[in-house]
Amino acid sequence: MIIREARIEDIPQIQIVRNSVKENMLSDPNLVTNKDCEEFLFERGKGWVGEVENQIVGFSIVDLKENNIWALFLHPDFENQGIGRKLHDIMLDWYFEQTKDNIWLGTSPNTRAETFYRKSGWNEIGTHGKGEIKFEMTYNNWKNRRS
Repeated sequence: MIIREARIEDIPQIQIVRNSVKENMLSDPNLVTNKDCEEFLFERGKGWVGEVENQIVGFSIVDLKENNIWALFLHPDFENQGIGRKLHDIMLDWYFEQTKDNIWLGTSPNTRAETFYRKSGWNEIGTHGKGEIKFEMTYNNWKNRRS
C-alpha cells in the first residue's frame, strides 16, 4: 500500500471509491462531478490517494479556502487496514504546514466516521448541513497528538 498525492488522472478512480461507501453516501452520485474534484484537488486545496496494487482504494482532500476536510473516503473492502488513518494524518500534517487556522468537517451521526474522528481527537462543535455533526481540529490539538 502506498499513499501519494492525487493526480488529475486519479479522479475516475476517486469517484468509484466515493460511490462505493456504505455510510455518508451521496443521495445522487452526480452531485459531486469530476470538475468539482479537480477544483478541490488543484485550486482549493490538495488531495492524496491510497493505492493497493495500482488501484485507488481511498482518498482524502482538504480545502484551504473553507478550512475544511472536503473528503476522506475508503472503499469498504479496505477498511480496518490503517489506510484511512494514514490518509487522514498526511492531510492534516500538510494542512497545518500551510496554516494554523482551525479546520472543520461534517459527518453523519452514528457512523464509523463519527467514531473515527472522535478517536482522532476532533472536537464536536455543533451541527452542519442536514443534521451532520460538525467537528473541529485546532493546530495545537493536532501538534500535541503528533508529538
